[in-house]
Amino acid sequence: MATTDRQSGTGLVKGLGLLDSTTLVMGSMIGSGIFIVSADIARQVQSPGLLIMTWVVTAALTIVAALSYGELAAAMPRAGGQYVYLREAFGPLSGFLYGWTLFTVIQTGTIAAVAVAFAKFTGVFFPAVSAHRYLIGSGKLGITTQQFLAIAVLVLLTAVNTRGVRTGAAVQNVFTITKIGALLGLVGLGVLFGRNPAALRDNFDGFWRNADWTMTTIRIVGVAMVGALFSSDAWNNVTFTAGEVRNPKRNLPLSLALGVGIVSLLYLACNFVYLSVLPLAGIAAAPEDRVATAVASGILGPVAVKVMAAAIMVSTFGCLNGMILAGARVYYAMALDGLFFRPVARLDPVHHAPVVSLMVQCIWACLLTLTGRYSDLLDYVIFAVLLFYMLTIAGLFVLRRTQPDLPRPYRAFGYPVLPLLYIVVAGVIEVLLLLYKPNYTWPGLILVVVGVPVYFVSRRFGIGARAPLHDAS
Repeated sequence: MATTDRQSGTGLVKGLGLLDSTTLVMGSMIGSGIFIVSADIARQVQSPGLLIMTWVVTAALTIVAALSYGELAAAMPRAGGQYVYLREAFGPLSGFLYGWTLFTVIQTGTIAAVAVAFAKFTGVFFPAVSAHRYLIGSGKLGITTQQFLAIAVLVLLTAVNTRGVRTGAAVQNVFTITKIGALLGLVGLGVLFGRNPAALRDNFDGFWRNADWTMTTIRIVGVAMVGALFSSDAWNNVTFTAGEVRNPKRNLPLSLALGVGIVSLLYLACNFVYLSVLPLAGIAAAPEDRVATAVASGILGPVAVKVMAAAIMVSTFGCLNGMILAGARVYYAMALDGLFFRPVARLDPVHHAPVVSLMVQCIWACLLTLTGRYSDLLDYVIFAVLLFYMLTIAGLFVLRRTQPDLPRPYRAFGYPVLPLLYIVVAGVIEVLLLLYKPNYTWPGLILVVVGVPVYFVSRRFGIGARAPLHDAS
């Protein structure tokens, strides 16, 4: 039974159990990426083995990060999650910079992009929903039917989540279980009926072609991981809702490990299916990068287009719900600390949901949807996303030293070797992105830096009510 968190004084309801937390991890991770990004990775690596390696390294990094975050989540089960960990380890400025970047682009930009993806695939069934059909105006001053549907879905799911965490969790459970079933169905069809002898020969007889195992290979895989990392991102969203998880000292680390582990295995299985049905060149040349649709078409024929469109609609709808539910908890925690507008810390007295935070997030995401530039913004912040993961895991070492008496019911698996290895490998990827994709890295870094004067201005003029740090529970 859900209970109110009286001890923290925030009024949040502890309504999430282990299943809810795990589906939030999985549902936030699985959007449209796994159905698409392998085409771009295949074009970059030009090797079946390196395609799989890209996903294996991504999975390993994500699992190590999740196991490391488990210690922080169990030790500090407070609303805001990663924001709280950075704040406690490095001070309020670092926490603010994370929350600033999350609100301006990372969370809201992803929400906008996923909402448009939902609308785009809805257009397969209803051609009137299109990026080329205007409902109001035209050009940059117009609103297309695709944008209108994306905004309508954002408003709908925001309204659902204002009804409380249990309502949001119920939606999440249904759609996550459904899309896991869809992915398992794709894998099952590929294994049982989709094995293509020509594709098997092409991909597995020359599995490691074009892999020379030099710095060139490391560079290619490191740069190609951008798409895989984005497809595996948002697993940390469950930490944002930590103040509403029952028995968080057990359920948070366990849900992180289970959710990330299951999704990573599914992603690897999907990519092996892609390689068993299509030659690598076919994966790279999939129309509009829709690899999963091309694979399903090879098995089911023309009906596959609608089958996969329905699967992606379910997947993106569930992903949207999870990100909307979780993201609002970060701005709520920031507002309690006086680092965001004071009304954002307001809870609905009946449903105990951060309604103002949900509405502010919805408005900004809708505006990003109208700009049509959200995908560019997401490309620009991959550097910042990885940087904050590295800083948070570095915070694990800092907090072990500065707060040795902090209760740690779960300790990071493989500490200190695995967390340190994550920082080193992620650092190498950051350097590679700076060197070989500067157009995608400097804008994200600049966005973080711009947050510094914003922080000091907000502190100077007091945009929020400064509550003690420990109140953001």
